[in-house]
Amino acid sequence: METQTEKHYINRSGWLRAAVLGANDGILSTTSLAIGIAAASQTRNPIVLAAIAGVVAGALSMAAGEYVSVSSQSDVETSDLEREKMELETMPESELAELADIYEKRGLTPQLAMEVAMQLTAHDALEAHARDELGINEITQAQPLTAALASALAFTIGGALPVLVSFFAPVKEMIFYQYGFSIIFLAFSGAVAAQAGGSGMVKSIIRICIWGTFAMGMSALVGHLFGVQTQ
Repeated sequence: METQTEKHYINRSGWLRAAVLGANDGILSTTSLAIGIAAASQTRNPIVLAAIAGVVAGALSMAAGEYVSVSSQSDVETSDLEREKMELETMPESELAELADIYEKRGLTPQLAMEVAMQLTAHDALEAHARDELGINEITQAQPLTAALASALAFTIGGALPVLVSFFAPVKEMIFYQYGFSIIFLAFSGAVAAQAGGSGMVKSIIRICIWGTFAMGMSALVGHLFGVQTQ
């Protein structure tokens, strides 16, 4: 009898978070920048230039930020694993008792908890402590390069959409075209993220559209109030 494999989404959490953040930020920040310039300009060139510059700078910034952030997390994990490895070598009895105590607190009887701890320690002591004491495993372990590349690529793809709008939309109605298309792009991005992550689609779309509207509205207001009309 074949066993049916359950479908889980936690193994996608690392790259999915970076990709969703990058795509949404690419759409939203580039559109907001284009709207802000459009509110202070009567010509197309400044809008296009600002949008392209925003995509380039934003993608590089997202990649660098993700890499540094996730690398810091990876360094902490590595340090904890090294410390745990040393403790396993110098005080194995104490570490065994600590592992058994973890299982006992999860609901096992003291005898069974100790038996489980002994068997897992015999199989791979460091893996057992990494997973059950430190909360580190192959699925959730930090991957700096993967996160950086996913974030930068997603930002570029997301930012390319408002750039295209800045090229082809009428200048006089640029703000409205940028807003309208960005809401469509953001809604699609939210739907894809919800589908990939197995979460509620409607809630994801509403949340991102509300915050996107607020950000773009503020950008238009700033451009209108403080911008200098460029010819």
